[in-house]
Amino acid sequence: MTSKLVVDTHAWIEYFLGSEAGGKVAGLVENGGHEISTSVMTIAEITSTLKRRNLDADRALRTVLSLSGVFQIDTEFAAEAGVLHADVRKDVKDIGLADIFVLLTARKLGAKVVTGDPHFKGFKEAMMIR
Repeated sequence: MTSKLVVDTHAWIEYFLGSEAGGKVAGLVENGGHEISTSVMTIAEITSTLKRRNLDADRALRTVLSLSGVFQIDTEFAAEAGVLHADVRKDVKDIGLADIFVLLTARKLGAKVVTGDPHFKGFKEAMMIR
């Protein structure tokens, strides 16, 4: 049975850095046994993070696009994410809007979030790589 996974920025960055956690991500995204998705918001975060670290963001983008589908958003999704962000921030004070885009993407797809980001601890959708 194929499982659905949404890979967040933290996990993709670990993958590109070749860390131990990144090796776990590689095992998930490269084996073909999972349906891999990435939020369009994650694309922006990956590009920004890698550019700031003077790493090849263009190559990383090509890799993400070759290994995963990109979940696009519309106005309705954005509004729903805003409401969810306001609700979640009552308990997770510093969770970012991009994290909520990833969480909502996973919920819409019936998927798990592949992440090492501590903001996701406690969410049933989280598949922690650390």
